[in-house]
Formats: sequence, structure tokens, C-alpha cells
Amino acid sequence: MEAAAAVESSATVSAFEVSKRPDTAKLVLNSPGPPGLREELAAVVGKAFRPRASGGGGRAAPRCAWVLTALQCVFPVLQWGRSYTLKSFRSDVMAGLTLASLGIPQSIGYANLAKLDPQYGLYTSVVPPLIYAVMGTSREIAIGPVAVVSLLLSSMIQNIVDPAADPATYRSLVFTVTFLAGVFQVSFGLFRLGFLVDFLSHAAIVGFMAGAAIVIGLQQLKGLLGLSHFTNSTDIVSVIKAVCSALHDPWHPGNFFIGCSFLIFILAMRFIGRRYKKLFWLSAIAPLISVILSTAAVYATRADKHGVKIIQKVHAGVNPSSVKQIHLNGPHTAECAKIAIVCAVIALTEAIAVGRSFASIRGYKLDGNKEMLAMGFSNVAGSLSSCYVATGSFSRTAVNFSAGARSTMSNIIMSITVFITLELFMKFLYYTPMAVLASIILSALPGLIDIKEACNIWKVDKMDFLTCLGAFVGVLFGSVEIGLAVAIAISFAKIIIHSLRPQVEILGRLQGTNIFCSIRQYPVACRTPTVLTIRIDTSFMCFINATFIKERIINWVREEVEASDGKARERIQAVVLDMSSVVNIDTSGLTALEEIHKELASLGIQMAIAGPGWNAVQKMKVSPVVDRVGEDWIFLTVGEAVEACLSAHKGTALEC
Repeated sequence: MEAAAAVESSATVSAFEVSKRPDTAKLVLNSPGPPGLREELAAVVGKAFRPRASGGGGRAAPRCAWVLTALQCVFPVLQWGRSYTLKSFRSDVMAGLTLASLGIPQSIGYANLAKLDPQYGLYTSVVPPLIYAVMGTSREIAIGPVAVVSLLLSSMIQNIVDPAADPATYRSLVFTVTFLAGVFQVSFGLFRLGFLVDFLSHAAIVGFMAGAAIVIGLQQLKGLLGLSHFTNSTDIVSVIKAVCSALHDPWHPGNFFIGCSFLIFILAMRFIGRRYKKLFWLSAIAPLISVILSTAAVYATRADKHGVKIIQKVHAGVNPSSVKQIHLNGPHTAECAKIAIVCAVIALTEAIAVGRSFASIRGYKLDGNKEMLAMGFSNVAGSLSSCYVATGSFSRTAVNFSAGARSTMSNIIMSITVFITLELFMKFLYYTPMAVLASIILSALPGLIDIKEACNIWKVDKMDFLTCLGAFVGVLFGSVEIGLAVAIAISFAKIIIHSLRPQVEILGRLQGTNIFCSIRQYPVACRTPTVLTIRIDTSFMCFINATFIKERIINWVREEVEASDGKARERIQAVVLDMSSVVNIDTSGLTALEEIHKELASLGIQMAIAGPGWNAVQKMKVSPVVDRVGEDWIFLTVGEAVEACLSAHKGTALEC
């Protein structure tokens, strides 16, 4: 009788102890429901169109305050312009003039890379910088044409129309792509879709840029060797074949001599500029000096009569309107949209990366969504005025920074300088040799190849290096599109592999604490007797990984049960699932939890769940999971769950 009474008393105490859990555990099941999809979308749209309230304490009319805040959000120049000083203006004038000295020859070269006439590169250095100056948030970034985007446009659009056979249609498609790219960029900024840019990982960008740099360099062999016929393909095999076949034709070494001479000159000036910081301006004006000297030399010697390829006629004057050349309902609109989305993402990725790197040096924060809006409107306006896709250039931004730029006013100064050049000096470019343009482009390419960063990626993450290598090889031996597709495919494969086999760890308690951690990562952690604590390390327990997680847990439990049978070792009485990492769960995950509970119940083992995420616990409440496991076995922390399991099964906490 006394023994029976003792057992009954013990059972009563155990039940009392389980019910006497800390009040924090009740928070798990009593938490309010998370916002639904409709509320999240409404919040995103509302945030996009509702500017932040001003911090002033005045009693201005709400409508006026809202309008002023909205204008300042769209046009940051209204904020920094009020505190702009004459000293800053002097610095920006010097930076803008220095920037123009580098931007003018580069713009002409990049237009040639994009298979457009030289003036279109200069047009792109006039309108987009002006728009960005009043809408952008980066103080140092230099807007204009860049090598990678120029290559993207030429390599992808020439698959639709041959620029040599039908230049008018080719230009029309370029302006249409530029307009659509701007629209996409504006949409990314308005609806907070910046995450789309993140589909291209850092490793993919490193590999893509390196491959594109080599492809661009190989394309310059046409100008460097003065070849008349060259392949439109960008892969290395086709280019080498084209060079080998062209060498059998008559070619003039004067082109090669001019190109190599000025390439060495530009690189030497860059070396001096980096070695002696006060002489940074040498590297900035070296391309312009190269254009002036080479043009004068060709004109003086009439080298164009002896086989040296020259630009010949360049149209002067301000940007003409290209509104009528944009066709949004033509036969190639779908292809243009595909090219535009690629160009929009690549341009934004490069611009934001450049802007953030220099913003961190100056100690201010770059607003990514405002940058997307500024870049988008710059390209929309540019497409209407004979410009192609513009973005931030790393080399020109570095020069702008070194020249002491204090605001986007330096872009305005550069734009005005290019405009004056278009009006007054274009006729002097008639005798500019094509080889010197090739040398200017080649001199800008080493900055795109980051071998040090590729080695660092190899050391840190082999899968990331595979992404980098895939992008590099895809661009080099296939095409730009193939390189991007391979990089994105490998990145998604990496995500799927990690989702397929998430980490499932057995946890132990650190001595003298209530901290539970992996016994593999921290061997000093001690396992709790009679309680098997398991952590599920995935943010989304779903159809793709639910079966793997279920089988891993059940196999561990069976191994523990078999190991304890016939031995002095205590049998497992409870299993605690640490779901603090599980933010969300789908029906497959819920079914897996039910099957785990069913299997444990058949073995006489209690199941407890600790710390499920907000969405996960709400779905568990409306599914049979909570009813089957029991509300008393859903806990806020692992420590609470383990203590409850030990108390319920007459155990004592392990002091380790």
C-alpha cells in the first residue's frame, strides 16, 4: 500500500512539475499570427510610395511636408545642395575636368566595343550623368558607358541584327534595350526588388568579370592589328581562328606599333600615378594625351594612306532625339526585354558595388533603392536621347575619388565638358587611329581580373569557386549569356544541395550553463541522460528535405535504443527537437513531424519541440501536430524542454 501510494505520489509530483513550466513556454502557442502575404505586399508597396516622416518639430501642413519629403527622397540634391559650399564646388570642378579627360577617350572606345559610332559613347557621357547627379546618393561614382555592358549589348543584340549589315535597326534595338533596362531598374527601386541583383553572387561576378575582360581584350585584336574582317563571336576559339585566318591577309604593322606604344605609355603613367599619389592625374589624362598625340602623328605623317585604320567622320553636335527609334511593339520586343533584364541586373550590380565600396571609405551609407531609381531614370532619359546603357565605372570612379570629388556635381562638370567637346572638337577626331582606342580599352581591363579574390574564394568555399570558375569558363568558351546561365545554375544547385541535406545535429549541454550546442562542433558538451536533443538546422523544413530529416532522426533514435538494450546504460525516454532555426514549414514538413512522433510513440519515447519559428508554430497549431504531440510539450527553449523531460521521467539534470 505504501509503495503504491509512493508511486501515485511520484506521478502526481511529475505531473505537477510538468505543468509548472516557466510562463515563457506559454508564449510559443499564444503568440499572435504572423502577417499574411497580402499584408506583406501592402507593406512593401506602402513603404515604396510613402516617404519617411521628417524629424522636424514644426507644425507645417502635413500635405506640404509630405510633398517636400517625397521630393527629397526622389531628388537627394535638395538635401545636400542646401549645405553645398564654394570650396566643395572648386574640388568638384577639378574632379569633373579630370574625369572628362579620362571619360572622353574611354567613351569613344566603349562605343566601338558596343559596335556603335564614336559619338554614341560621348552621348552616353552627357545625359545619364546629369540625371544621376540630381537623383543619385553616391558622391564619388562616375556614370557613363562601361566595357562589360558594352560587350553585353553588342554580343547579344548582334544575334538579332548584324550591325554591319543594318546599322539603323541595330541602333534602334540598342535604344529599345536601354529604355527597357531603365524601366526594369526603376521597377526594382520602386518595389524594393533589389534582391534580384543578388541572384548573381559575389563569386559569379568575379568569374564573369574576369571572363568578360579576356573576351573584351581578344576583341581589341581587330583594332590593334588593323584587321578589316573579324568574327562577331565572342568565344576564345572563334576569336583565335579569326586572328589566324586574318594573318594570312595583308596587314599593316603600323597599327600594332601605335597600339602597343600607347598601351605601354598608359600603363606606365598608371604605375607612376599609383606609386606617387600626388601624381594620380597622370593616369587620368594619359588616355586623352594618347588620343591627341596619336591623332597628330597620323595627320602629320598621313599614316592613314599607308594602312593605319582611323575613325574617320564623327558626327558633332548635341544628342539627337531617339524617341522614334524605340519600338515597344516590334517583332523583336521579347528578345529586347530578355537582353534588357540581363543588362539591368549587371549594370546595377556593378554600380552598387562601386558606389558602396567608395561610400564605406568616406563613411556614409548608400541607399540601394534610390540608386536603382537614379540609374533607371538615367537610362530611360538616355534612351530618349541617343544613349545606350550607362552605369558606374570603377576606373573612372577611382579617378573621381582621387581627384577630390565632394558630390555628384563632378558628374555635371564632366557632362558639360563632354558636351563642349561634342560641339567644338569632334572634327579633330577624324585622324584618330583605331589602334589607340583598342589600347585605351585594353588598359582598363586589368582592373576587371581579380586573381587575388579568386584565390580567396578557393580558400573559403570550394562550391563558390566552382560558381566563379563556371562563369569564367562559360563566358570565355561559350558566350556572355552562357557564362551568366552557368553561374546562376551552379548557384541555384548549391542552394538546392544545401536544402536537400541540411545539418541535423545531436546537442549537448556546456558545463555549468543552460547552453546546448553540437557535440561534434564542441566535444566538451555533455549529453543529457535519457534525453536525446536534436537540432534541425534549416530555415525552411519542406518537401525537399523533410524525408531526409525524418529518416536521420528516426535512425539515430533506433541506434540509441538498440545500444541501450541489454546494457547498464539508461534507455532514451524522450527526444527534444530544437526547431529554433526552422522559420517556416510546409505540409511535407508537418507530415514528417507527425511520422516522427508516431515512430517515437511506438517505441515508448516522449517527443518535445523547442523554439519553432513564428510561421512554423502557427502552421503546427492549425495542423494535427500540436494535438498529437500535446500542448504541454511545445517549449520556448531547449533548456525548458530538457528539464521538463527529465522531471516527467524521474530524471535529474546532468551537472556537467
